[in-house]
Amino acid sequence: MARYVALGLLAIFSVAVTPLFAADRDHPTVVELFQSQGCSSCPPANANIIALSDRPDLLTLSFGVTYWDELGWKDTFASPQFTARQWDYAHGFHRAEVFTPQVVVNGRADVVGADRSELEALIAREARPANAPDIAIAKSVVTVGAGAGGNADVWLVRYDPNIVQVAIARGENAGRTLPHKNVVHELLKLGTWSGKRQAYVIPTVSPAGLRDAILVQQGPGGAILAAARN
Repeated sequence: MARYVALGLLAIFSVAVTPLFAADRDHPTVVELFQSQGCSSCPPANANIIALSDRPDLLTLSFGVTYWDELGWKDTFASPQFTARQWDYAHGFHRAEVFTPQVVVNGRADVVGADRSELEALIAREARPANAPDIAIAKSVVTVGAGAGGNADVWLVRYDPNIVQVAIARGENAGRTLPHKNVVHELLKLGTWSGKRQAYVIPTVSPAGLRDAILVQQGPGGAILAAARN
């Protein structure tokens, strides 16, 4: 009997100490902000994301969602695709609703994002998993190396690394000019990854001024296994 208890405790301990690697420039933690220019609660979270955006170990991305568009101001960067991505996370987190602002870290956990210390604590906890694949981005080809956690999707993300000031004329933020950075303009699925080394063709040249990033993610609303940017 004691032997079975000991084995059970060993199994629990083994799960608890699954190795994680700290993020770095080549293996950044992905920090996704879902917001709307018409949401008066969003600017503090947006400011925190902008403040963290220059950290080399982070890939911060700003997604504009559409469900505020009928409430006085149409978000200039919003897309139904980005709203759908947020709903994928809601389903992954077993929730019945979405909300703004929301910050999702590595596809595994989230916070509102308005509290800087709470956000940084979550980022520190969500290190990348061991045996995650390396990613190499060339001009027209992306190569994802071998690694654990196959059956994932490979996404191309195109975003603007510059700060863009947007004057808000109506809605909850009427009269304010709000900064935006790392705004996502395009999200394109390149294919699937089975855990083996594989190359993917980037179908078009990135528009001037935008940067490319690659996410390897375990299905809609799933954990992000690896990321890279050019």
